[in-house]
Amino acid sequence: MHGYSRLGNGRSTPSPPSSPRLRPGRNKNIGGGGVGGGSFRGGGADPKKLQNFVERVVYVLISSVYRRRGVLLVAPLLYISGMLLYMGTLDFDVVVSKGGGVGRGRAAPPGSVYRSPQVFEKLWPFMEAESNGSSNAMINVWNPKLHQGWNSCLNQSISQAGFSERSKSNGFLIIEANGGLNQQRLSICDAVAVAGLLNATLVIPIFHLNSVWRDSSKFGDIFDEDFFIHALRNHVNVVRELPEDILQRFDNNISNIVNLRVKGWSSPAHYLQKVLPKLVEMGAVRIAPFSNRLAHAVPLNIQWLRCFANFEALRFSEPIHMLAGNMVDRMFKNSSKSGGKYISVHLRFEEVVFFVSLSILNSVLHTFLTSSLNPILLLLKDMVAFSCCVYDGGEEEQHEMDIARERSWRGKFHRKGRVIKPGAIRMDGKCPLTPLEVGMMLRGMGFDNNTSVYVAAGKIYKAEKYMAPLKKMFPRLETKDTLASPEELAQFKGHSSRLAALDYMVCLHSEVFVTTQGGNFPHFLMGHRRYLYGGHAKTIRPDKRKLALLFDSPKISCC
Repeated sequence: MHGYSRLGNGRSTPSPPSSPRLRPGRNKNIGGGGVGGGSFRGGGADPKKLQNFVERVVYVLISSVYRRRGVLLVAPLLYISGMLLYMGTLDFDVVVSKGGGVGRGRAAPPGSVYRSPQVFEKLWPFMEAESNGSSNAMINVWNPKLHQGWNSCLNQSISQAGFSERSKSNGFLIIEANGGLNQQRLSICDAVAVAGLLNATLVIPIFHLNSVWRDSSKFGDIFDEDFFIHALRNHVNVVRELPEDILQRFDNNISNIVNLRVKGWSSPAHYLQKVLPKLVEMGAVRIAPFSNRLAHAVPLNIQWLRCFANFEALRFSEPIHMLAGNMVDRMFKNSSKSGGKYISVHLRFEEVVFFVSLSILNSVLHTFLTSSLNPILLLLKDMVAFSCCVYDGGEEEQHEMDIARERSWRGKFHRKGRVIKPGAIRMDGKCPLTPLEVGMMLRGMGFDNNTSVYVAAGKIYKAEKYMAPLKKMFPRLETKDTLASPEELAQFKGHSSRLAALDYMVCLHSEVFVTTQGGNFPHFLMGHRRYLYGGHAKTIRPDKRKLALLFDSPKISCC
């Protein structure tokens, strides 16, 4: 039995086209630019013939992969094996002594050692002598000529394209949003899109309470529930809870409603073929958990619903909205010397408990396995310890890192055969930037010490030590703890998602946003800022591989 789909004729939507990388003829000229230029000893072979031979080999390999897609099943294993071979072959395991010297009696590869404090010590006199305010980059961060035409995802011409007129609902959709603030936000946007696709009535999403986030906040504690329902009224019907008659069908217990295990990044066709019939048959279905359960590639009208939910329907609750507004006003006032403009930095040099979602890994497993898996969450304690990077070195830091890793991962970092190479990690740009490095980067870009900076972060690792140089370079530095009073923050203490919402709002209205380590928080912010400022949001995404080289140069000069 099939229900009425708002995509039109009710037939399943075709799957997205295959990746261009797998299409025949795409890579016919692979290798043309780099093979023939080299010299080969002892061969006397014609370079053109050798180039043609290499092209043929590459073409045969790509053709076999395209024709026999089963080869893709082993592609991740081949990639991991290659990385292990690479990491095991190149020796970047540098040991730094207390005095900052490099062990093993040889020079370390450039960029493999944390020498940022020495660089700062050399450059600080020049920074201090700079004429403040004379050429502050904040005055003209981006040239207005860079403004270009930009099409919003809320293009009205596609708002209802492909949707037939709304008819009687096919049933009630209940989803459970897990993870932190922005992972929950992603689940909400996907739920609105799926409800529109299935012509279902969406029940206000349930926030999963787990032992890691330990945030008991409900939807209405973080987002404005009334506004959400009102904003979506012309697109998706939303209700606060299931009607009594529906609940009675399931003995007044929501757990009795069938929970459909939907694979990660499922296509619209999957929902129409598998979920819609169950929805029509039973009148209500649950999908829990719902993190990353809708594909990125969806029809334009479904993407429009996602966009509308994220940027127009989701508004923070009144307590968050009021305090965040006051904090933004205070940042504007503190930034009077730069025309009310300030920088926000998402700093990940943290030791606070937080999550990294492995939903990507989960979806990969879904692709290769037929069974349905539960979402996987990895608990990280101490971002610095987990990164396996070496900073100031010495026995004290090593002892602290060993304790943190053992406490959180119980010997996983000491398994037989496991090799950790901090130097390679740093050179690959995987080490979290320290507050000192963020400060030097910004000063090097032309932001002087009159620039107001807002730092969005959890508990900074050894904050007193590592934040001191950043405050020295930027005296007008603020955090939510300095910008709001203890009394104002009291109602949010113990609720990590609500505190993250305050950081989100202050960063949203900054002139420049700096992301240092990736994650859901900066990704949502970059998109939201681009939407808010008509496509011209000012975001700094550091190339940490190049920064590792710059900060490993104690002989660096200011000019």
